[in-house]
Amino acid sequence: MRIIITEHARKRLKDLRQDKITSADILTAARGIPGRIPTATRFRGFFAKSGRMFDIVAKDIENGRLVITIIGK
Repeated sequence: MRIIITEHARKRLKDLRQDKITSADILTAARGIPGRIPTATRFRGFFAKSGRMFDIVAKDIENGRLVITIIGK
């Protein structure tokens, strides 16, 4: 499945709260969500390779899975 990370999500990766979360971590988390996501939904409890916990908001679109934003813990 194709994973699309929005510019907003990429911009948030630069914030202190999302420090040490990489694009690869986001791709792994988004691919790990089973089923279809018809509306924007928050998924909690993912861990980056650095050990940092984060949530993602994602939605399935025609072209693949859209990651709308990242929320670091």
